[in-house]
Amino acid sequence: MDHINELATALSKFPGIGPRQGKRFVFYLLAAPAAERAKLAELIASLGKNVRQCPECLRFHNGNGTAICNYCSDKTRDDAQLMLVERDQDLAAVERAGAYRGRYFVLGGILTLSGKGAIREKELLRNIEKRLKNNSLEEIVLALSATSEGEHTSDHIRILLAPFRDHLKISELGRGLSTGSELEYSDPETLRAALTNRKEF
Repeated sequence: MDHINELATALSKFPGIGPRQGKRFVFYLLAAPAAERAKLAELIASLGKNVRQCPECLRFHNGNGTAICNYCSDKTRDDAQLMLVERDQDLAAVERAGAYRGRYFVLGGILTLSGKGAIREKELLRNIEKRLKNNSLEEIVLALSATSEGEHTSDHIRILLAPFRDHLKISELGRGLSTGSELEYSDPETLRAALTNRKEF
């Protein structure tokens, strides 16, 4: 068994990492002290034990003995707004901007123009229906990347949400975000502008 190539292949499956970079990581680990490799292996092995997925917003969080994450359990947040983001990293970027105090839902991905990819449609609809029964939800904010795939996903979600249009305001981030930009890498000031200037469909 070729351990170097096997690990390099496994690492190359990470987003943005190719075979050559995967191999560079392997050689870095080989040159690192054994204690550093052991610590990394321990951290990876403990991910499944210590990190949970919130049943409300579906983001991953450090469990700390509770299933529901700190954002969903925070009673000071605004139940009238539900922001849809692609990934956990996007949620973190919005929080850093400090301009939004509503609830979140992590779609878990994006739909590509070629028809690939998936989002958590059933869970999203259940979440919205539950909030509408509680008479708390008033607005859904689509906070997706300003890319062709992000816009394609937004169009799909608008079709999904069509039955709720009589009960909900549906808005998207304003164009403080430049076309082609990903939410995760947007600076806080740009995100604040996009939130402030969001528009209703």
